[in-house]
Formats: sequence, structure tokens, C-alpha cells
Amino acid sequence: MSSRENILNRLKQGRHSRPEEFIPEPDFESPIYHEPKGSLADWFQENLELVAGKVFRPKNLDEAIQLIAGFKAEEKWEHLFCADPILQKALTGQVEFEQKSDDFLNLQVGITPCEFLVAHLGSVMISSGGESGRRVHVFPETHIVIAHQRQLVKFLDDAMEAIQAKYHGNLPSSITNITGPSRTADIEKTLVMGMHGPKKLIVLLCDEPF
Repeated sequence: MSSRENILNRLKQGRHSRPEEFIPEPDFESPIYHEPKGSLADWFQENLELVAGKVFRPKNLDEAIQLIAGFKAEEKWEHLFCADPILQKALTGQVEFEQKSDDFLNLQVGITPCEFLVAHLGSVMISSGGESGRRVHVFPETHIVIAHQRQLVKFLDDAMEAIQAKYHGNLPSSITNITGPSRTADIEKTLVMGMHGPKKLIVLLCDEPF
């Protein structure tokens, strides 16, 4: 018997003598994701800050506006843009902002509401269904999102179900899920912030709805 035949013969013998393996059937009923240990707000904040986003927890919309006023003075922002009527009303008389289309080209900071906050990912779901449209969360160097606790959901599929229910199946033409500041590492594996959108993402998560 040649060496080749000897090796093949031993492989065949090993295959027949191998004991039968038992592979248990997966539990398809078990949850896909781990449940949060703390509150959804804590979970969202932890996950967003892991990807360089910032979360502040004001009590209400008035406190959120005061935070923006402080940021504006500290960062020396001159051009803040807001197109949402509810947020415009809260900002008026407290923080100077711009709202005309002609002012949009100069903006440094975009202030928007959101649809939902996904705690599992630390993500902000934005759509074109509101007055802010498609631009205000993409073009500025800093994006400020003002949200409240009732907009928190556990997982992305919960957010998708919620937005379908909100718009009764007639979904906005654009739905964006933002997870931290824009970034890329495609060029020589060097991380670049603000490549396709804002360099900073700030979420003001209010306790009270508005």
C-alpha cells in the first residue's frame, strides 16, 4: 500500500469511528438583545457617549434653552438655525437664531427635534416629516437635538414600528438614524470626524414632554 492510500484509508476509518455529534436546536423564542439594566435614558446616554456624542438632561424645554444659551456663549457661536415652530417659540427672546432660507448658508449650529431615541444604539431617529426637513441635521458643524423621555424606545425595530404608527403607514420620504457625530476611517485607517455631517452631536433629553 502506498503512502497516499495509507493516509486515505486512515481518514476513512477515522470518519466511521467518529461519535455522532448532537447540535441543540436554537431557542428562537429567546430575545435577540439584552434588556437594559437601568433606565432607558441612562442606557441611551451611555451608548451615545460611547460614540462621542454628548447628552444633557434638563428638566424641561426652558432649561434646555438655557443650556443652549450657555453653549452659545462658551463656544462663541454666531449663527444658529432652527426651523421647527415649537423650538422657535421657546428660543425667541432667549437665544438669537436664524430661520430664513437665505440665512441657512451661514449656519454653524442646527437645532432640531427628533422622532425617537433608540436606547440600545444611542441613536437619534430624524425624519423629513417635520419643518426641519432634510438639511438642518446634515450641514452644520454642530447638531443639537432637543427631545424628551417619551421619545425613548428600547430597540431600532421599536422605533420603526412607532414611526409607522405615528404617520399611519404614510412614512416621510427620508428617515435617518444618527449614531454619534459623522465619521469615517476609510482614508489610510485614520479616523476623521465630520466627514459626511456634523462634527458634534448634542442631545438635550428633557424629563418633561413639550
